[in-house]
Amino acid sequence: MTSTFAACAARGCSLSARLLGWRPGEFWSATPAELAMALAAPDDPTCPPPPSREMIARMMERDAHE
Repeated sequence: MTSTFAACAARGCSLSARLLGWRPGEFWSATPAELAMALAAPDDPTCPPPPSREMIARMMERDAHE
């Protein structure tokens, strides 16, 4: 591997800023899966579907009790 973590992170942060409008804090708070999903083409079959309202409600309920 020829690229360092720092170089890859800088490219990823720059890409997310230009294409998604993310600030550095948003980039560093995102998981690699979230970044990949945000950058994937809308018709990419490997990209998971967005969560349903029910799934979001369950996640919020779970987080409220942690």
